[in-house]
Amino acid sequence: MQYHVLGRTGLKVSELCLGTMTFGRETPEADAYAILDAFAEAGGNFIDTADVYARGESERILGAWLANNDRDRFVIATKVRYPMGTGPNETGLSRKHIMTGVERSLERLNTDYIDLYQIHGWDPLTSPAEMMRSLNDLVRQGVVHHIGASNVKGAQLQKAVDLARAHGWEPFVCLQPQYNLLCRATEYELLDVCRDEGLGVIPWSPLRGGWLSGKFRRGMEMPPSDSRIAAAEEHGWGERWSNYNNEFTWQVLDELFAVAEDCDKTPAQVAINWLLQNDVVTAPIIGARTLEQLRTNLGAAGWSLSQEHMARLNAASAPMVSYPYDADAQWQRERD
Repeated sequence: MQYHVLGRTGLKVSELCLGTMTFGRETPEADAYAILDAFAEAGGNFIDTADVYARGESERILGAWLANNDRDRFVIATKVRYPMGTGPNETGLSRKHIMTGVERSLERLNTDYIDLYQIHGWDPLTSPAEMMRSLNDLVRQGVVHHIGASNVKGAQLQKAVDLARAHGWEPFVCLQPQYNLLCRATEYELLDVCRDEGLGVIPWSPLRGGWLSGKFRRGMEMPPSDSRIAAAEEHGWGERWSNYNNEFTWQVLDELFAVAEDCDKTPAQVAINWLLQNDVVTAPIIGARTLEQLRTNLGAAGWSLSQEHMARLNAASAPMVSYPYDADAQWQRERD
């Protein structure tokens, strides 16, 4: 496992980050421990969770595992924003919710500090200055070492960066966006801000909820009943079958399977490696419901796609965009 510096922090994190959204939900506690053990044994030190994952169970399971391991060896990231109770202030990014949220996360994680504390989306009801001031105070108190953002727009991210610079507050050091072969709109504005401002990028859903895992091929009429995509249709999640059963998806998957065969790799490994080739990406977040899935995904590291294979994947996955992004899209095609 190689290590990359997270933004401009000097903090070294493994090139793959372990996502724990399934812990306490699809993945039982004992299986989660086995996954964490295997990730650490492979050299992984970067682990991402959130207070909302399994209503705190993911953080608690990770905290129980950390109690029997060297806490300082690992870079632990968690998030705050989503509702964690029924009260009117148990959601959002108000100072009250942030302060309560970090206290509860520290308790569940069984730790005195959080390496990376991220907002889990924007809160239109809280002024950006109030949000950034509150996060800055957490760093000054020592309970949080760095702050970051997830699921924000380019303008929102730049606003937060500019506020921190103007007031001398702790800045965001990284962005956690959705980014994969089926979601490349992230390249317009968001990645530009990260590159210009020196933020690390830790993409979530590199396999788009399973669509890029190798389980789906052109000609299928419905998802496997035991797949996340089948569950997504029931729960209305973004990766549901009705959103992705279209020609663009099958075009991307056709090329993904072809490149995987050329490289003697799995489609999942190719999809993750495609992200690793982007110089602005610090560490894709790989989730795993099972130990077998983790081991497959770890095989995405340690090798590189050829320029030819990158060009083929880029061409197949190029999104249809309108003005003013079409000029950027044309420039990207010319560069590839």
